[in-house]
Amino acid sequence: MPFLPITKKEMLDLGWTQPDFVLVTGDAYVDHPSFGTAIISRILEREGYKVCILPQPKTDEDYKRFGAPRLAFLVNGGNIDSMVAHYTAAKKPRSDDAYTAGGKAGARPDRAVIVYCKKIRKIFGDIAIAIGGIEASLRRFAHYDYWDDKVRPSILIDSDADLLMYGMGEKHVVEIANRLNWGDNIRELHDILGTCYAVKTSEYKPGPVRECPSFEAVSAVTEKGFKDYAKACKIQQDEHDAVRGKTVIQRHGDKIVVQNPPTPPLTTEEMDATYSLPFMRDYHPSYQALGGVPGIEEVKFSIIHNRGCYGACNFCSLAYHQGRKISCRSHESVIEEAIKITEMPDFKGYIHDVGGPTANFRAPSCSGQEKRGLCADKKCLAPNICPAVKVNHDDYLQLLRKLRRLPKVKKVFIRSGIRFDYLIADKDEGFFKELVEHHVSGQLKVAPEHCSENVLKRMGKPPIQVYNKFKKRFYELTEKAGKKQFLVPYLMSSHPGSTLNDAIELSLFLKKEKLHPEQVQDFYPTPGTVSTCMFYTGLDPYTMEKVYVPKTAEEKAQQRALLQYFRPENKKFVLSALKKAGRHDLIGTGKSCLVADTQSPKPRFNPPPKINKNSKFNKGKRS
Repeated sequence: MPFLPITKKEMLDLGWTQPDFVLVTGDAYVDHPSFGTAIISRILEREGYKVCILPQPKTDEDYKRFGAPRLAFLVNGGNIDSMVAHYTAAKKPRSDDAYTAGGKAGARPDRAVIVYCKKIRKIFGDIAIAIGGIEASLRRFAHYDYWDDKVRPSILIDSDADLLMYGMGEKHVVEIANRLNWGDNIRELHDILGTCYAVKTSEYKPGPVRECPSFEAVSAVTEKGFKDYAKACKIQQDEHDAVRGKTVIQRHGDKIVVQNPPTPPLTTEEMDATYSLPFMRDYHPSYQALGGVPGIEEVKFSIIHNRGCYGACNFCSLAYHQGRKISCRSHESVIEEAIKITEMPDFKGYIHDVGGPTANFRAPSCSGQEKRGLCADKKCLAPNICPAVKVNHDDYLQLLRKLRRLPKVKKVFIRSGIRFDYLIADKDEGFFKELVEHHVSGQLKVAPEHCSENVLKRMGKPPIQVYNKFKKRFYELTEKAGKKQFLVPYLMSSHPGSTLNDAIELSLFLKKEKLHPEQVQDFYPTPGTVSTCMFYTGLDPYTMEKVYVPKTAEEKAQQRALLQYFRPENKKFVLSALKKAGRHDLIGTGKSCLVADTQSPKPRFNPPPKINKNSKFNKGKRS
């Protein structure tokens, strides 16, 4: 089948009078495997269900377009959280939206999942609603909301949905669909892995669970409230493991939100089946007249070969959504997709990426994961690589070699994140050499994020010495290969733990390295991350240590400006930061200085004394 129907006419043209599911999404409809809506809808289609897509509805008539679905509404906010889609880290409205036709902002509402569900309830009453996607997944428990600057309840409570699917949804959406099709009531589906539901306290049947402090406890703006929030965060992070994860509950008034253990990640065979579905790999043709959907450009000629990430950076939500266990597609599946890409009419010979959350992971971090799951009390890579981690790039390298040999393929690039600490730990440099020789498109983006030991510790990143070692070897191999290629480091300002002195240290590091970053990222406290917990509570949830948090608009602006101290428009912020930190030694025109203080009074000009040219002391000298 070509695109799934997004209009009633398209539905009727297929001979359908009623869909089984209406999938409501905050994105424009793009039928590409990088979009969750595409994967879930195609999975259900494969299982024999009739699915209509309702992208970015606004009016009551939009919601009524297909009538009531036979089984349920499925709702997501889009490929990214709707609030992140709308606002910058400074809470300023964005001027565009890459997941909307024409790139125009404003096509989806703030808190899209909640708005969509409430409108469905108002129009269709007591109909089955299941929510999923990144917005629902990361907000499944009580969570700090940066935009409201307070703790909000579980999105299940706010949206009045019946069921929440967290993580990658292929397995549980099929089970939900089948159970509904067999006549089960969605409000009684309490045993499906990877889902959350809410139940009245009086109806809850106690069992072996881990209980988080309640919504009322974690939302209290008190020292105890902050500690309870940190405790809840740790429990939620620790239990997000498909092997050892337990049921987690959290009380919300007279209701209890129950999270069943995670769904096991897809096997290689299951991933292959998912990515072999008949995706059109483009946006719906109705968007052509509006300028298309910009979000497709980065992924149209890219391939996802893995899922999950055991890097587990504290500011990243991937581990809490996809899990830390690595799942991979077979070489045959990836090559089959690559061949489809080469046959696309606008393919120019370049596969833009063969990656995923972390491009160079093709296996579990160690052999113990299958039996005991990932360790809850430590990370695989930070601050140092665990001795049990198996560092090996052979399988990934063989895959890339096969792709390079395909007809019509000129270059295969890697633009996803390369975990440089994992790469530099590999004693076999075969992959490193071929990465430099074949897979860098002029610039390789890597993420040291900071240079301060204190900040990197809070980020869950390796020490800066590891990056320096990687950088040194990268340029040695680049020179040996006779190429001109550069590293582009991702850097972050104002992360919890970063003081002004830490920001100044990073600024000096950039000056020493002669780096002038064009873009830097302010820390963005998105729901569901350890770093967001630190931002809100001022506590590290794993140690309960107090953490310094830069929160004022003034200091955040100063820390951001220090990363681009060389820009004239940042001068006043850099000066104020240096003066506040007492670093007057960095103000001036000397080689070690970051900025000159032109606002200071100029020294009085004293003309040099007149020289008597006839003086015996000046004879023979040039004037």
